Amino acid sequence: MKLIRHPNVVQLHEVMASKSKIYMVLEFVEGGELFDKIVNSGKLGEDEARRYFHQLINAVDYCHSRGVYHRDLKPENLLLDSYGALKVSDFGLSAFSPQTKEDGLLHTACGTPNYVAPEVLADKGYDGMAADVWSCGIILFVLMAGYLPFDDPNLMTLYKLISRANVSCPPWFSTGARNLIKRILDPNPHTRITIAQILEDEWFKKDYKPPHSEHNEDVSLEDVDAAFDSSEEHLVAERREKPESMNAFALISRSEGFNLGNLFEKEMMGMVKRETSFASQRTPQEIMSKIEEACGPLGFNVRKQNYKMKLKGDKTGRKGHLSVATEVPLYRQY
Repeated sequence: MKLIRHPNVVQLHEVMASKSKIYMVLEFVEGGELFDKIVNSGKLGEDEARRYFHQLINAVDYCHSRGVYHRDLKPENLLLDSYGALKVSDFGLSAFSPQTKEDGLLHTACGTPNYVAPEVLADKGYDGMAADVWSCGIILFVLMAGYLPFDDPNLMTLYKLISRANVSCPPWFSTGARNLIKRILDPNPHTRITIAQILEDEWFKKDYKPPHSEHNEDVSLEDVDAAFDSSEEHLVAERREKPESMNAFALISRSEGFNLGNLFEKEMMGMVKRETSFASQRTPQEIMSKIEEACGPLGFNVRKQNYKMKLKGDKTGRKGHLSVATEVPLYRQY
């Protein structure tokens, strides 16, 4: 969950541990479960259901862009804040893309039976993204119908219903909603609609507002935000009026090939955190000036201080704002 920072995902603030317990500090979401809203109010109107579905797809698309597959999407795991915004929670069964096997598929059958995709039940490996999309389709159906599309007290009968995927939509579903749900609840994961295609669907696009990311993405330099923060509690430990002076040993320690931490972090963090180091005979002032000159026309907001630079893109992409941080130390020969 530390990889996921999105307005429609419950935020994990901190993880702490004692000798016998692990404590997780999560965002407080006071509106309760979406499931309770359905139980108390029955089926939702099409516009309200679509609004929640917009937020669900935004959250799931972002998770997938980070290589995270939820695998247990259902109304009980969708929370509502005090403003009615949807928040995806409970990543206890989620998988990270490096967990896929040599065939590129996940092989652990998990999730809540009524929301699980047919290929998960087949136990032959499945694509995490396609399986999550199926669950989103079940949720959309439940929001608009007030009941499950596939349900039976006998698990074997339920699995057969899911595998056949003969969806019968109630008469109050619009043609657009009907068509989208049937494209999502396609038992063949290879022909099932993708999130990119859902975003282009005419029914989905009505009143759609792309997500607005308000958080600051994690960047390579851990103290880069603090370097630009004027409050005393966020000051970096060292504030320099000139570039840091490094000897040969310090320079080697910054090289990826000599950094032992990479042996432990590369497998899980290689997709998330990227650092590039290089040497130049130019002065720090020249290097920073060239970077600023190159990034200006690309629409980046540039902030500089104490030989550190932070670049942030104006537009929000699938993974949020693109942020780049750089620091220019000075290497001296002795």
